Amino acid sequence: MATALILVLVAVGSVLFHLLSPWWWPPIASNWEYIDHTISLTFWITGVVFVAVVLFTAYCVWRFRHREGQKALYEPENKKLELWLTVATTVGVAAMLAPGLIVWGQFVTVPKEATELEVVAQQWSWAFRLPGKDGRLGSSDIRAISGDNPLGLQPQDPRGQDDIVIPAGEIHLPIGKPVRVVLRATDVLHNFYVPELRAKMDAIPGMITYFWFTPTRTGSFDILCAELCGVGHAVMRGTIVIDSEADYRAWLDQQKTFAEMTAPVKKAEAAR
Repeated sequence: MATALILVLVAVGSVLFHLLSPWWWPPIASNWEYIDHTISLTFWITGVVFVAVVLFTAYCVWRFRHREGQKALYEPENKKLELWLTVATTVGVAAMLAPGLIVWGQFVTVPKEATELEVVAQQWSWAFRLPGKDGRLGSSDIRAISGDNPLGLQPQDPRGQDDIVIPAGEIHLPIGKPVRVVLRATDVLHNFYVPELRAKMDAIPGMITYFWFTPTRTGSFDILCAELCGVGHAVMRGTIVIDSEADYRAWLDQQKTFAEMTAPVKKAEAAR
C-alpha cells in the first residue's frame, strides 16, 4: 500500500509542479509562438501518458499485491492488448511529431522579403555580417580568415565590399521585418540560441544552416551557445538588439563596410 501511495503522490506532485512551476519560458519576442504551442501539446500528450502509466502501476501494485493463498496467473501473450498498445503508441507519437514537422517546415521556409544576417560562430564568440546597399552578401572562405579579415570574406568578390562587418558580439535589427539568419562555424560545432526569439539552430563547420524570424518587440536579448564547444562554452555570449526603424538606421550608419575595414591594410600594402 505504501508503494502504491508513493506512486500516486509522484503523479499528482508532477502535475502540480508543472502547473505551478516558476520556470516558464521568457516572454516571446518573435513570430514563433507556434513553437510554444507545439511544446505545450507535447507536454500535454506525454503528461497524460505519464500520469496514466504511473496510476496504472500504482493500481497494479495494490490490486495484485501478495496475499496468502492467491496465485499469479501466467499469461505470456495477449495479442489484443499488444495491438491496442501499438495503435495507441503510434497515434500518440504521430500526434507529437506532426505539429513539429509542420512548424519546422515554416521555420526554414523563408519569405522572399526577408533580409539576410550572417552569424559566424567561433570559440568563443559571435560575429555578424549584414548586406550592404546591393542587398546581397559577398562570398567567404574560411582560408581567407585573418586578423584583418575575421569573417574570411573574399577580397576579390565585388559583392562583399559593401557588406557590413560586425566582429564584436552585438548585432542590431529593426522591429517587424523578417530576417533570414545564415549560420556558419569556423572551428567546431556551435548552436545559435536566443530564448526570447524561440530561435535555435546548429552552426556546423563546413556547412551553411539557416532559419528565419520576425522580431515583434524591441529590447536587448542574450545570444547563447547551446552546444558544448570547449572550455569557454559558458562564456560564449552575444547580444541581439531589436530597434525601431529610426534607431536601427542610426546604428547602421555608424558601422563599417568590409571595404572600409580593409582600406588601411590595402593602403599599407600599396605603400611598400
